[in-house]
Amino acid sequence: MVAIETTQNQAETASREAEGFETASDGEGDGGAYEDAFTDDQLKLRLLTQANDVKADGNDLFKAGKYEDALLKYEIAMQVVLETPSSAEVRSICHANRAACFSKLGKHEDTIKECTKALELNSSYLKALIRRAEAHEKLEHFEEAIADMKKVLELDPLHDQARKSIRRFEPLAAEKREKMKEEMIGKLKEMGNSILGRFGMSVDNFKAVKDPTTGSYSMSFQR
Repeated sequence: MVAIETTQNQAETASREAEGFETASDGEGDGGAYEDAFTDDQLKLRLLTQANDVKADGNDLFKAGKYEDALLKYEIAMQVVLETPSSAEVRSICHANRAACFSKLGKHEDTIKECTKALELNSSYLKALIRRAEAHEKLEHFEEAIADMKKVLELDPLHDQARKSIRRFEPLAAEKREKMKEEMIGKLKEMGNSILGRFGMSVDNFKAVKDPTTGSYSMSFQR
């Protein structure tokens, strides 16, 4: 497939073609009338082909490390193609490729957003799930990363990378939960001390005592 360079004029031309009309060259000969240029199927195929060509340009730019330029190409490709079921695949790929660009640029929140858009169009898109999990890992969203990798395993039970990633993420998720719990307890202690301090007390005056029979806890006040 020969890649094309899409300009603003070409984008406008594609938009006019999407309406199913073309303009006579000089408005003469046929009285400047408009006529149907393509059938719906021909139009969809034409725009889909153009979108794939622009996407290929984006791929070349990505390989060259020109991630910002590649982002624009993928966006143009999605604007060119009609939002129909037949275009869902190319739009999903463009979103996933934009996610890859954002990942290279270190914009992990944007990576997650683009992967989510890709998955809305193709829920079984493994690359998008993996890429989103990797972005969640960068942001220390370990629970979300585990959830994505588990979806990968549902789609491909033999996916070794997903299995290894889950094993690696689980202790990190547990560590983060423990850290968050300690931070919350610390904040509650600060709040409690600010109130109890007015009465010459602190939360350290209260101890949790476990009942050996029932396993329940009660609070004991100590000076």
